[in-house]
Amino acid sequence: MHNLAIALHLKGYNVSGSDDEIFDPAKSRLQKYGLMPETIGWNTEKITADLDAIILGMHARADNPELLKAQELGIKIYSFPEFLYEQSKDKTRIVIGGSHGKTSITAMILHVFKEADIACDYMVGAQLAGFEVMVKLTEEAPFAVFEGDEYLTSPIDRRPKFHVYKPDIALINGIAWDHINVFPTFPIYVEQFKIFVDQITPNGCLLYYSGDAEVNKIGTETRSDITAIPYDIPEHTIANGITSILFNGKPYPLQVFGKHNLQNINAAWAVCKRIGVPDATFLTAIQSFAGASKRLELVAKSDHTAIYKDFAHAPSKLKATATAVKEQFPDRTLVACMELHTFSSLTQAFLNEYKGAFDAADVAIVYFNPHTIAHKKLPEITIDMVKKAFDREDIMVFNDSERLQHYLLEKPWKDTNLLLMSSGNFDGLNETIFAKKLI
Repeated sequence: MHNLAIALHLKGYNVSGSDDEIFDPAKSRLQKYGLMPETIGWNTEKITADLDAIILGMHARADNPELLKAQELGIKIYSFPEFLYEQSKDKTRIVIGGSHGKTSITAMILHVFKEADIACDYMVGAQLAGFEVMVKLTEEAPFAVFEGDEYLTSPIDRRPKFHVYKPDIALINGIAWDHINVFPTFPIYVEQFKIFVDQITPNGCLLYYSGDAEVNKIGTETRSDITAIPYDIPEHTIANGITSILFNGKPYPLQVFGKHNLQNINAAWAVCKRIGVPDATFLTAIQSFAGASKRLELVAKSDHTAIYKDFAHAPSKLKATATAVKEQFPDRTLVACMELHTFSSLTQAFLNEYKGAFDAADVAIVYFNPHTIAHKKLPEITIDMVKKAFDREDIMVFNDSERLQHYLLEKPWKDTNLLLMSSGNFDGLNETIFAKKLI
């Protein structure tokens, strides 16, 4: 939301906003552009009839006093995705969907567009190198590239966000059950992606990963007017810790690695081909892509150790990320450590989905905080439940962050890599400082 506020400010709009908590980096960015509210909290006096519109964030509550006042006055209320659509309805909208890889694919496309000097508006779910903010809106850009999240639109609009954008070019990179608090069964979850495809504009295009059975089924059963184009993993090699794409007999060395990233690259390549970007332009540009924040991000390294952090939390993401690091460094021991942090991951009924997720790791560690479970008002889970769910006898489970850190600090790290995976931060762990201690 603060990125959207800045984008509209830069576009020349008069923007104000409210929140009950504002932390960095949002706080510093809002202060930089003179958009920081004078007071924290809700103030109905700010909501007046002369406002053109209200944009409602997902985490506001339906009984928010400012929202109620806006409804009472009949002010136009947009959700975040509705407003993005409103700003881009005359552009070619490219929407990246899927349970995993959305942020990375969007980031790759934006990186190539920037290198190729292709103007575009965008919304992406992570901080990117070379991009100050995560939302950009202009009058002149012909394209809008949006990360298409399947989570809910707003407290008063229970549609998934990606149902709102009406893409001209849509992409689905994979389907793995998530957000069980909203989609209680896998078939209900899959149905959201079918609806997403149904929202593609007449004579639009669907790009889809053919290696996923559910995605492939959707891709081969689209409307007759939609051009459906499958993609897979590109031909590649791994040598001396460097992954290269092979195209027309020529290697293009990459800064990222792992089959999931190769899949993401082919997805971004498919989008760029669709709008006419030459292959040579794409492949030259993608070589300098270093990844999005917390997407297999290198935190620290020495001659014999590398420490990565990743946003991975769903079972399929854990498996893909752990496998990628092990394949890239087959001669090093891999210590994979993840935090159960999301609503789904902390739910007893979902835990069994993690079976086999850590097969690629030599040492498997899981952390969860009982206070987080209580805060989310979920039934208690135990260390034994977690061990049984992951179905690995040697798995280590911690529910005390200090004990976990002490264990890692005491381990020898020669010829060993560490992978930290969470959508949180292991209860305040500064990964950069901690990684330097280990190195």
